[in-house]
Amino acid sequence: MEHEKGLLEGIVILDLTRVLAGPYCGALLADMGATVIKVEQPGKGDDSRSMGPFINDQSVYFANFNRSKMGVTLNLKAPEAKEIFKEMVKKADVVIENYRPGTMEKLGLGYDVLKEINPGIIYGACSGFGHTGPYSKRAGYDIVGQAMGGLMSTTGWPGGPATRCGTPMGDVLGGLNLTVGVLAALVNKQRTGLGEKVDVALVDSVASAMENITMIYQSTGRIPSGSATVMSPPIPMMCSRPVTATWSSPPETPSFGRSCAV
Repeated sequence: MEHEKGLLEGIVILDLTRVLAGPYCGALLADMGATVIKVEQPGKGDDSRSMGPFINDQSVYFANFNRSKMGVTLNLKAPEAKEIFKEMVKKADVVIENYRPGTMEKLGLGYDVLKEINPGIIYGACSGFGHTGPYSKRAGYDIVGQAMGGLMSTTGWPGGPATRCGTPMGDVLGGLNLTVGVLAALVNKQRTGLGEKVDVALVDSVASAMENITMIYQSTGRIPSGSATVMSPPIPMMCSRPVTATWSSPPETPSFGRSCAV
């Protein structure tokens, strides 16, 4: 069977990310055919290598978010490794990282340095609060993104405490937005020949995904809470204990008949 080429075949991405949000972006880009080179710290590697579940002593967590990638190790604090990385940047299209803002600058490998080496380089960064603003230097994690982005306040049972989603949606949304930004920058590079810095925050990613919750607040002033069991208009739905579901649709809509059949 002839190999089916991905849409991003020929695009080279240097992936400095760890754990989830950044590696998820790299995995999606690899799924689309890009050559993604994972750069890890010698002797330790990505923190997720030690996270379960495990099969044959190998982390399934790590394998899932780093599928289809090539790998190298570089100690970017060492001068020789920095020079090797800069040579890699000359031939790359994209660099992605999810260090705390300022880390790459301390290493002498920030966007301002890399774009001088390769003006076409696209630099994608994903962090808790982004590279600008009063909270930019704070560490950010999935639960912080969910909490400060507003998601936890609307998840759970009415009257109950704020509840984290079982799926790490803060990291997932951050990774998705970083992917979208990198793809947009690649399109812009086709027109201009120049790269771009893509700066994504977990908190911003969650806040922008609140959609109907934000709409309710902006139009009525009401702050929805504990509404995971109730989906607001235009199609009201709710769950109740034990696990049952009620779907309320106007009788004149096609979905009314289908919901009655259920």
